[in-house]
Amino acid sequence: MTETTLAVLFAVFIWWFSTGIVLLLNGMQRHAYRWSLALSSLLGLAALYALAHTARQTGAAATYCAFTSALLVWGWHELSFLTGWITGPRTTAIAPGLQGWARFVQALRAILWHELAILAVGLIIVALTWGAPNQTGTWTFLVLWAMRTSAKLNLFLGVRNLSEEFLPPHLAYLQSFFRRRAMNLLFPLCVCGASAVLAWMVLRAMNPATLPVDALGLTLVATMLALGILEHWMLVLPVSTTAMWRWAMRKPEPAADLPHPTYKTAPRADAAPPLIEPDDQLLHAR
Repeated sequence: MTETTLAVLFAVFIWWFSTGIVLLLNGMQRHAYRWSLALSSLLGLAALYALAHTARQTGAAATYCAFTSALLVWGWHELSFLTGWITGPRTTAIAPGLQGWARFVQALRAILWHELAILAVGLIIVALTWGAPNQTGTWTFLVLWAMRTSAKLNLFLGVRNLSEEFLPPHLAYLQSFFRRRAMNLLFPLCVCGASAVLAWMVLRAMNPATLPVDALGLTLVATMLALGILEHWMLVLPVSTTAMWRWAMRKPEPAADLPHPTYKTAPRADAAPPLIEPDDQLLHAR
């Protein structure tokens, strides 16, 4: 097995397994929430230390460690959001008729603290690794950040698959900020831009002049970018977005029993399937 193949398989496995672990922890009972957040926080702090330590090293082991550490830090953000610990000042659904800039502002308020936390940690990672030869962890975190931000914008503007199954009951109100459409105008721009960056990274990794350790880092980061592009396509294609993590998706406790603020939830997604907007019906043909 070549080094490139091993790196790709490692990145794919870590992406799949870490996503499942976050979903599994989020589906645990109430008494386990604090333990899962505490454990994730400790791992996140250890990962930040590992990023600072491995940034000055240029071996293959340091590259894999930096990549994994970035995913651990990102996993902390995901878990803190899904458990409702760090979300935003708005915890209620919006009125169905709200449109335009007002709708965007309210959607941003629903995830504001989460986004600011990502920004703060991202700046910390950049500062810890600034000027160091091993930037694998930094670029991994930035790619995850960029692709997740793109996915959120596409969910806001409208896509076919909203992946409501990933939202626990205490975050059901976020569905009111989603829009079901066949596609939106931002989607092709995001996919084409990410694909262009991916092509550049692959060509750079394959360049004989690129050092093997640099090629390894590029391969790991490029694989995460490719997976992010795949996740984008899963937003608009008629495929199941949860089949790969069915093993990790448990039914959480009712939202009323969780230590979160009281809020109004959006209508159940399975009560009446949302219709695609009329101006997108031509794009909806399967």
